[in-house]
Amino acid sequence: MAALGTAITPAAATTAPCCYNRHPRSHITARRNRVASARRLDLCASSSPAVTAPDIPDEALVEPLVAPAPETKLRKLACPICYYPLASSSDQLDDATSLECPTCKKCYPNKQDYWDLTVSVGSTEYSESMPVATELFRTPLVSFLYERGWRQNFIWGGFPGLEREFEMAKTYLKPTIGGTIVDASCGSGLFSRLFIKSGLYSLVVALDFSENMLKQCNQYIKQENISDERLVLVRADISRLPFVSGSIDALHAGAAIHCWPSPACAVADISRVLRPGGIFVASTFVADVIPPAIPVLKIVRPYISQITGNNTFLSEVELEDLCKACGLVDFKFVRSGFYIMFSATKAC
Repeated sequence: MAALGTAITPAAATTAPCCYNRHPRSHITARRNRVASARRLDLCASSSPAVTAPDIPDEALVEPLVAPAPETKLRKLACPICYYPLASSSDQLDDATSLECPTCKKCYPNKQDYWDLTVSVGSTEYSESMPVATELFRTPLVSFLYERGWRQNFIWGGFPGLEREFEMAKTYLKPTIGGTIVDASCGSGLFSRLFIKSGLYSLVVALDFSENMLKQCNQYIKQENISDERLVLVRADISRLPFVSGSIDALHAGAAIHCWPSPACAVADISRVLRPGGIFVASTFVADVIPPAIPVLKIVRPYISQITGNNTFLSEVELEDLCKACGLVDFKFVRSGFYIMFSATKAC
């Protein structure tokens, strides 16, 4: 296979032999805006071609000497309809039981295990059908089994294992350390918990559409005695992310994009919420390992998608083209069998 991308580290090469290459809130002060602007400029500079993931030594991936201060958790959340920051009647935002959009007045409830920031929350008569793949992960059984054998089976598709995947993701994400990261389609929180334990981010948003996955995530957090000071669990649609435009430093989506109803709409909204220089990292399956099957897959994959809701990618070029179409540049990836991890950066 021709070398199209960039391998990330020598260590990654041993694991993966085929390596390729606001609406501002009224109470936010002018000083905070100046600081945020300076930070964005600094991080944009840090993501220039001179500092790329492949050149980052392994020792640079350790926790920072000074951990970033925790972000006020709920200040990052926005209405998925208006994209305006949510407000609370409570004096202490983080103690709120519900949040309200100042523009459309829609209320979003705290479900104890998570915040429900889906567009249809509160609807009593309206309902909408979701693809089979989406509904499957909403079931209690699959949510229970996800870390009890389901995710471990991905190793047969070339996935290198959770710990190695996390180290690879940290390599790509290094320019965003200290900011806010969204672990999209977080499932039962495998990576969300690792991001929290690493202490690398001021806020980790564990986001999924499945209520039962988020409940399972919360159970694991309590079992492992993980502090929720830097963590917020959110139910949301990947194509209607509940964040102000340009407010997120990084978004990670492990083994997820092939399950999204519309990857194009999802990546477009990811691009919207990322700040300039923000980084999108994802992993999925690519079905070009058996070349004779590609012509057949090109014919049948629209029907597979319609029936199951799963998307089939036939090359890394398709993923690069998708990112580029949504305003994400500097595409990098690493391959091993069906497995691919890739990153792309929001243009400055």
